[in-house]
Amino acid sequence: MRGLKCASATGTSNHAAKAAANVSGGANMNSPGTSGEVRTAAVAGAFYPARKEYLQRAVSEFLASSQGKDLPSPPKALIVPHAGYPYSGPIAGSGFASLLEKKDVKRAVLLGPSHHFEFAGLALSEAAAFETPLGVVPVDMESGEKLRALPQVQRFSPPHKNEHCLEVELPFLQHLFHDFAIVPLLVGDAKDEEIAEALELLWGGPETIFIISSDLSHYFDYETASRLDAQTAAAINHLQPEAIDTEQACGRLPICGLLRAASRRGLHAHTLDLRNSGDTAGRRDWVVGYGAFAFTE
Repeated sequence: MRGLKCASATGTSNHAAKAAANVSGGANMNSPGTSGEVRTAAVAGAFYPARKEYLQRAVSEFLASSQGKDLPSPPKALIVPHAGYPYSGPIAGSGFASLLEKKDVKRAVLLGPSHHFEFAGLALSEAAAFETPLGVVPVDMESGEKLRALPQVQRFSPPHKNEHCLEVELPFLQHLFHDFAIVPLLVGDAKDEEIAEALELLWGGPETIFIISSDLSHYFDYETASRLDAQTAAAINHLQPEAIDTEQACGRLPICGLLRAASRRGLHAHTLDLRNSGDTAGRRDWVVGYGAFAFTE
């Protein structure tokens, strides 16, 4: 299984090994650049199991083993990692477990960094739905049209084609909710305030949840990564986007956009889990950091 980090890496897990033995090749893409088509999974069998039963079991186990904590109210937003499940799945599980009692979600707005494509602003997928081994999730076209009123948002599917950062979050949402739509946004060259403006345009009520997909530090030794990630967690908890540098998170821009919106909306941040690949499935001389954070009203 690939996916130690934002780009590809090599690793294995029991579920992944079983899944890999039962799929041939990678994903089957259906040219999702045209409006109205279904974006099929790009990283099933690589970042997470491709077989439905193995994927369901993996997600259930990650949620059950959550290291999260009790929150004063249901989260309005989460920051969760997006590496291969053997590496970051346990930390993502700590984040998504905070939504187990939240039954009223109808819209999930997902933002993450574009790893393979450069562009200006925010790219909204033109696909009508995103598919994983657990089924198809519709895209909220009405919310997409609302976002199109912002000059920094464009309907632009090429960055979404092979991108993993939003896709790996979908199985968790599919496990938790059964009647919801997504707004999939990849962040390119954009300012914090431009991202915050898009979030606030779709703020809504308890029916709307924001999912920011980001790993933390990359390719430091265990001790250095732990120190950097602790600094990033402190900046997040204090809603201080200016304290997060480029080396601290691949999704720094969407994180910073959320922090600005959260500050204006009076949200409170909580660290639910903070580990790295050296704690989960990798070596300790070259690690990637992962954190799960919840934002409550």
